[in-house]
Amino acid sequence: MEENKYFEVLKQYDLELDDEKVKRQVEILLKEHLAENNTKEVKQFLLNSVELTTLKTTDSEDSVLKFVEKVNRFDDVYPELGHVATVCVYPCYAKICHDTLESEEVEIACVSGSFPSSQTFLEVKIAETALALKDGATEIDMVIPVGKFLNGDYEGMCDEIEEMKALCGDKKLKTILETGCLKTATNIKTASILAMYAGADYIKTSTGKLEPAATPEAAFVMCQAIKEYYDKTGIQIGFKPAGGMKTVEDALTYYTIVKEVLGEKWLTNQWLRLGTSSLANKLLSEIEGKEVKFF
Repeated sequence: MEENKYFEVLKQYDLELDDEKVKRQVEILLKEHLAENNTKEVKQFLLNSVELTTLKTTDSEDSVLKFVEKVNRFDDVYPELGHVATVCVYPCYAKICHDTLESEEVEIACVSGSFPSSQTFLEVKIAETALALKDGATEIDMVIPVGKFLNGDYEGMCDEIEEMKALCGDKKLKTILETGCLKTATNIKTASILAMYAGADYIKTSTGKLEPAATPEAAFVMCQAIKEYYDKTGIQIGFKPAGGMKTVEDALTYYTIVKEVLGEKWLTNQWLRLGTSSLANKLLSEIEGKEVKFF
């Protein structure tokens, strides 16, 4: 009976998508609209939407402290440019961020729940997340149990999201679909709908640890799902592309897709985030008109 609930929800949406058609739609959308968004104002907006990320095996208390200090100094060096949206770290560094981050407007996101594989006991995921929240995390990024989804265990997948959201309370929960593992547009849209229905505040493309990570096609399908879900429920869900964003044009590509599919209502750094460790310097360089290596 419980399982039927998810199929009833999914029946409300068109999930029979053609991958080649999606690819062509994205190509046309970008050909018609990408160039118009190549402006200094959009690049500054994108800088303010960056989730500045350090998720390295070599991270340490010292390296994370230096990472946060750069965010603190940014306000002094570039007061006219605002700030990044978020710092994103492993849960064991939430306390350092909480204790040293000076801007109350910059969120502290932690990847939690056995990132990046999501392969452990739910009790372990909950414990890790509870510790991150206790130490000062204001947002949690979790990977959906991809294996359960691909095996058709929608109830198991949604139960995990619901439990994690209940733990987060009013703190934001981002669900990472790991779209490169989902392969098809139909799977990506199905996972998007289920994640939103189960309580996700954002849906996010990828961990950045597997290839392919974010792609324009996956973003397009996810944004379509967000729009349809909003039209049916009135619930606004955020979007976060992550992984594989190497260039300013990549960032402009995702901005263009969000603008054209979701519209102006999503063009704030509360609803659009960019998960990246390298893009902030490139955006800053283009804004300043010279090479800058600040972060």
